[in-house]
Amino acid sequence: MSRQPDANRTTEQLYALIANEEDARTCSDLPEEACREVPRNFFLILASNVLTKLGDLLISPKTVLAWLLNAVGAPGLVAWLVPIRESGSMLPQMVIGAWVRRKPVRKWFWTLGAFGQAISVMAMAASVWFLEGYAAGGAVVAALVVFSLARGFCSVSMKDVQGKCIPKGRRGRLSGLATTLGGTMTVILTVLLFWDRGDPSMLFYSLLLLLAGGLWIIAGLLFASVDEYEGETSGGGNALKDAISNLGLLRDDPPFRHFVITRALLLCSALASPYFVLLAQNQADSAWLLGVFLLASSLASSVSASVWGWMADASSRQVMIRGAAIASGVCLLVGLIALAAGDDVGGMWFYPLAFFVLSIAHAGVRLGRKTYLVDMAGGNKRTDYTSVSNSVIGLLLLAAGGLTALISIISEVAVILALGLMGLAGTISALRLEEVSAGSES
Repeated sequence: MSRQPDANRTTEQLYALIANEEDARTCSDLPEEACREVPRNFFLILASNVLTKLGDLLISPKTVLAWLLNAVGAPGLVAWLVPIRESGSMLPQMVIGAWVRRKPVRKWFWTLGAFGQAISVMAMAASVWFLEGYAAGGAVVAALVVFSLARGFCSVSMKDVQGKCIPKGRRGRLSGLATTLGGTMTVILTVLLFWDRGDPSMLFYSLLLLLAGGLWIIAGLLFASVDEYEGETSGGGNALKDAISNLGLLRDDPPFRHFVITRALLLCSALASPYFVLLAQNQADSAWLLGVFLLASSLASSVSASVWGWMADASSRQVMIRGAAIASGVCLLVGLIALAAGDDVGGMWFYPLAFFVLSIAHAGVRLGRKTYLVDMAGGNKRTDYTSVSNSVIGLLLLAAGGLTALISIISEVAVILALGLMGLAGTISALRLEEVSAGSES
């Protein structure tokens, strides 16, 4: 009979330790009933995020899915994996957001999205097991489309649920801690699953997909247990009409428009990473480098994310500025050195180390802009801001991908230099953003 109160006390004590405050329920921007459930909700959302980050590793389009398509005899479809994965979850979010904001409780959309991702990943495993050639590859790509759409539901609803259940000043450290734990566990999984195993069998990768599906199912069940109070809703109308109407935010809301422009310029930190890998492949064995880059990405997240999260609670704007400045500086430095030295640059560790620093910068940019968006709006505005910005960025991501593909005809170095200049413009734009975090208001 006493286990539940004891568990609640332990949860509150752990939350108080993480939140660095004497009263773990202290919050100023949430209703009293929501404040009482903050510690429990904090850890439920944290666990859900960590599990999905592990799932993302196990179905990475740059590693696992690309290997699978090549193995089943559909290498021509590999080029579609990353664009579909990233843009497919963003482009429909205005329509998804218009639907989500009609519901007073929105955690079920995240749970639905998690289950949808689980089913999609399991369908990929079945496709490569029962089909061959381009039939198998096409089935994997089709499942990835469904996966991305389900991911869109999670993206729109997560920021809104987090904004309703976690107080301002604690959201950044939630995201940072989730990324750190996910990154640390990713490092362990990478070593256990990929280290010195040679070329894994099709069964091994199929089991990885099934394991990833199981992680999303558990995450969905945990998120369904979040105690979310009913929030604002908007009624009537057609979701598509509402979505088109929400585009007016870009015209009528200058702070939001400025944020979207800044976020678009900061895409440089995500777009530059593959070109660091391409340059490194000119110097060393690509099979050996694959594990090194995977570990570099995971270590960067585990080392930096919590630091970025704590900094974001003080000023998410400053985190965006610092992350953008580091990303821009690394790109410009690597591009100029590579331009001057050619294939003889810096030895085998130069690009992995640069990739590690870029990954740290990207973690800051990503966490800073997520926290900034949650903090800058409340109620239905938060859902509208998320859906509109993600839809616009999804479209711009496709355009940026096409542009970098054209520039890469010149050279990979030219792409890195162009993205470095893009990041520099993003840094300047971020300097002009308004402060919205709780730490900047005190």
